[in-house]
Amino acid sequence: MSAAETRSLIERYYAAFNDGSVEGMLALLDEDVAHDVNQGERRIGKDAFKEFSFHMKRCYREHLTDIVIMTSEDGSHGAAEFTVNGTYLATDEGLPEAKGQTYTLPAGSFFQIEDGKIVRVTTYYNLNDWTRQVGG
Repeated sequence: MSAAETRSLIERYYAAFNDGSVEGMLALLDEDVAHDVNQGERRIGKDAFKEFSFHMKRCYREHLTDIVIMTSEDGSHGAAEFTVNGTYLATDEGLPEAKGQTYTLPAGSFFQIEDGKIVRVTTYYNLNDWTRQVGG
């Protein structure tokens, strides 16, 4: 893929995220996608990604803004930095109690692309900052 095609793929991924479309994100992923989440274990495969995404939708309502996408020249890798604007809807295991708290958090993700599909997504944010914002 070219750098422009990778940029378009990542743009579509975040558009699906902001639309709340788990199916839209899944369509862009390789069957054996590696999903690395902040402070968590690596999940392998679309089913694990789907399970995680629905868990997140239950606990959090998030919308990403200020998205800046960067790609390698050969299109094999990409990265994005963005602002997460969220509401904590339901208590997530091991985290503070949810009471509808809102938060704004800088975050970033890294992507690996093969054959037009995302084969790895790694996301980072500052959990201590999020915990402070939700009153934990």
